[in-house]
Amino acid sequence: MVVMSVNGVTHPSPDNDAVDKSPSPGLADFRASHGGPFFELQAQLKLLRENTLRSGTRAILFVALAWGVPFLLGIPRSFSLDHSQNAYLADPGVWAKFFIGIGAFILAEQQVERGLRARLAQFVRAPIIAPTATTQATRDLSEALRRRDSRGAELACLAAAIFAAALSYFNFHTLDVSSWAVEHRPEGNRITAAGWWSISVSLPLFVFLFLRGMWRHFVWAQLLRRIARLDLRLVATHPDGKGGLAFLAQYPNAYVFFVFGMSSAIAAAIAKNLLQESLSMTTFSMVMTGWLAIVIALFAYPLSAFTPPLSRLKQNGLALLGAQATRYHRAAERKSVGRNIFEDPTPEPADDIPDPNKLYEATQKLKTMLISREAVVPVAAAALIPFAVAGATKLPYKEVFSVMKKLLLL
Repeated sequence: MVVMSVNGVTHPSPDNDAVDKSPSPGLADFRASHGGPFFELQAQLKLLRENTLRSGTRAILFVALAWGVPFLLGIPRSFSLDHSQNAYLADPGVWAKFFIGIGAFILAEQQVERGLRARLAQFVRAPIIAPTATTQATRDLSEALRRRDSRGAELACLAAAIFAAALSYFNFHTLDVSSWAVEHRPEGNRITAAGWWSISVSLPLFVFLFLRGMWRHFVWAQLLRRIARLDLRLVATHPDGKGGLAFLAQYPNAYVFFVFGMSSAIAAAIAKNLLQESLSMTTFSMVMTGWLAIVIALFAYPLSAFTPPLSRLKQNGLALLGAQATRYHRAAERKSVGRNIFEDPTPEPADDIPDPNKLYEATQKLKTMLISREAVVPVAAAALIPFAVAGATKLPYKEVFSVMKKLLLL
């Protein structure tokens, strides 16, 4: 088997408390959902601990604050399901952002942390990162942790959340119909208690959790791109067909909950347009296709950094094995017919040369793109299902789910 150092540190598995004897103690300690001011605040409030995120409990609490409190503040009108009166329970945006979105973002923290640590642990087990790159890998990890814990980043997320709340406040004053959040009056709109809570707590919490999750994915993406520039011990003939990196292509599925929450909020806006019958099937299909492309691009960005080293691996592997194949077959030719058909006066070694044919064929099949349909079907489904549900409220459900099926098969 041909092993090539192309451009890959040994650490303990995230599920193993044993101390690894590798010279670089770091990668497997990366915890995507730990650290930062918001994490510290929750720890001080005993909502989580260092060794457990308690995602289920926190999801219930945050959903209760964001969705439950406005519901209670709006009683008895909160029990209405009348779309024409813009009732609380009939508002798809309320369900998508304050119930599904916030709950999904919190639940995603545990899933993301486990998924990403499992990917880094495989870098350790192989090991894929060359010993000479251990020091640089440790520096890259330290930089990623510094960015993850950045107070400036979380303050920027908070500022954006406050800005979104301000926009919501001004939007309520421009509405020309009454709803659960605002009472339309000739002298001016009056925001209800439920509306004030959504402006002050629910919407900022949704926006903050979304932007915080996106920032931490960016930190992970930059860490992967830095790892891709290290000296990696890739294998041209690895049975996974991707140089030994196929495990990394599975990381987007750690974001299934996060993508589902994000897609639900966008699909809710589409649903509002559908209720007004202002969206055609063609436009709806284009929206689904465009959104899926955005989601795939989000995860393809960090994985694309591994295309150059995989391309060099394939190119160098084919050149090396091609040269060996020439020597092997010239030797076989001499053995069979007594001489080479195209003879060379330069003496050639008579040593037995291993047959490289199977290795050459395996190297030819090496894929240089880590992203693939098979690897992202779960996260793609999470991106499309909310849109399909929204579309089925008004458009023919068979056509809607046919479009989703075709997109998943692309």
